[in-house]
Amino acid sequence: MLHKFKKHIANSFPFLGSKKLILATSGGLDSMVMAHLFNELDYDFAIAHCNFQLRGIESFEDQNFVQEFASKIQRPFFSTQFDTAAFAADYKLSTQVAARELRYSWFDELLETEGYHYILTAHHSDDNLETFIINLSRGTGLEGLVGIPEQTEKLLRPLLPYSRLEIKEFAEKSGIKWREDSSNASSKYVRNKIRHELVPILKEINPQFLAIFQKTQSYLQEAQEMVEDASIMIYQQVANEKGNEIHFDLNQLKRLPNYQSYLYQWLKEYGFTAWKDIYDLVESQSGKQILAPNYRLIKNRADLILSPYKEESDEIFTIDNEKRDVNFPLKLALCEVSHVTKLSNKTIFVDKDKLNFPLFLRRWREGDFFHPTGMDGKSKKISKFFKDEKFSLVDKENAWLLCSGENILWIVGKRADDRFTIKNTTNTIFKITLEE
Repeated sequence: MLHKFKKHIANSFPFLGSKKLILATSGGLDSMVMAHLFNELDYDFAIAHCNFQLRGIESFEDQNFVQEFASKIQRPFFSTQFDTAAFAADYKLSTQVAARELRYSWFDELLETEGYHYILTAHHSDDNLETFIINLSRGTGLEGLVGIPEQTEKLLRPLLPYSRLEIKEFAEKSGIKWREDSSNASSKYVRNKIRHELVPILKEINPQFLAIFQKTQSYLQEAQEMVEDASIMIYQQVANEKGNEIHFDLNQLKRLPNYQSYLYQWLKEYGFTAWKDIYDLVESQSGKQILAPNYRLIKNRADLILSPYKEESDEIFTIDNEKRDVNFPLKLALCEVSHVTKLSNKTIFVDKDKLNFPLFLRRWREGDFFHPTGMDGKSKKISKFFKDEKFSLVDKENAWLLCSGENILWIVGKRADDRFTIKNTTNTIFKITLEE
C-alpha cells in the first residue's frame, strides 16, 4: 500500500512536497495509518488531536496515545479539549454535528496561528459509501450523491480511494497500533447502523460492491460537472448583476424546459430552503418575497431579484448647519453657492433660508408625502411616487429621505420637494450633491 499511496499522492496532490501539513489524528485505525504513511514518505507534518470528552477516561487515553506516538516519531503535536456535550446543548445541535463544528473551527485556527498550509483527515471509501446512503435516505440532490471531495480549500482527504479493509490489512501487516473507539460499536448513531447492518448486506450481495460504487460515484461526479457547466452558460443568458443584486429575467427563465433546476443551482449557496415557494414565486404577484437568513428573493414584475437582506432600521442621521461633508449612510456634499449650475437627480439647489437645521436622513414610512418638483405644488404620497417610478421592494427599502423638520426635502437621488426650490426672493443658494 505504501508504494500505491506514494503514487496516489504524487498524482492527486503533487503540491504537498513543499507544504507544511497538519494530520488530524484521533488514534483510531484510519488516522494512525495515514500518519504512518506520511511519516514513511517523510513529509513535513504535525499531529493534531481533538479530545471531545465524550467517553470519560477513554478520551484522555486516546489523547495520551496520540501524544506518545507524535513524540516517538518526533513530530510537533497539538491538542485541545472540548466540552462537546455542553456546546451541543447550547446551540441545539446533535453531538456529531457539534463535534464537527468544534473540530473544523479549531483546525482553521491552527492553520492560521501555526503557519501550516493544509489539514488532512483520514476519510476513506467506506466513509464515502456511508455518507452517500445517509444523504440518499434523507433526500438530496445530485451534489449529495457525488461523495466526499478529495479537497475542499485547505482540507485534504488522501485516503479516499482506499477501503476500510485495505487500510486494516496494511495496519496489521505493518504492525501499526491504534485504539478502538467504543462508541463506533453502538447502533444508536445512524452512521454506525449503516456501517454494521446495511453495508455488510450490500457487500454480501456483491463482494465488489464498494469498487462498483466508486465507479458509479465517478459517473455522478461527471454529471455534476456537466450540470455546473450548463448552469453557468444559462446564467449568463438569464441573470443580470446590478451592484449587490442579481436580476433574473423571467421571460428568459420560463423559456427553459426545466427552469426549477437552474434556479436551484443558482440559489442553493444563499441559504434558501423553501424550494417549492421559490418555484411558485415565478408565477406569483409582484412584490412577493422569499427569505433566507441573509438574502431574499423578490418577484418584481418581469424579474426575480436576489439581494442581501437585513432587518429595516429606524435610525436617523442628523446633519447640522456647519457640516459640509457627510460620509454615512450616504456620501453627500453640502455648500453655499452663488448661482445654479446644471441640474440633475444627483444635485439639488435649495433656498437655505427655508431649511430647518439640523437636517436628517431617514428611511420612508407609510403615510409620508412630499411636493414633487414639476407638479405645480401638488402633494404626492411617497408610496405613490415609488409605484409610478416602478420602484422594486428593494429600491423602496434602499431609498433615503433628506428631511427638514417634518418636511421631506429630497428623495435622495430621485426627486426634490418644490417647497424648498429657489425663487426670485432667494438670498442664499444651498447646493446638495449625492456623490458616488
